[in-house]
Amino acid sequence: MPKAMHAYEVLRRPIVTEKSTMLGALGKYVFEVALHANKQQIRAAVERAFEVHVTAVNTAIVRGKPRRLGKRQAISGSDWKKAVVTLRAGEQIEIFGGV
Repeated sequence: MPKAMHAYEVLRRPIVTEKSTMLGALGKYVFEVALHANKQQIRAAVERAFEVHVTAVNTAIVRGKPRRLGKRQAISGSDWKKAVVTLRAGEQIEIFGGV
């Protein structure tokens, strides 16, 4: 059973890239979410925060990029989770409207 998370702990930040901007025209929005959040928690958080109806949630874990410290020491960045949220036809999220 997943750990209970508050809806506002699930969403971290919107991802604004060239590809995510093109997806916005199709009613899909991209967010960075908590690593241990599941699809039901992401759906509830988006519906509560933006007052829209979510039809689908797709998630992917993005692995951290390897970095170098000096010549020999290598570390990697933190892993994070990405969610692509599809909204009901005709709905949009206003925070992405000016992009």
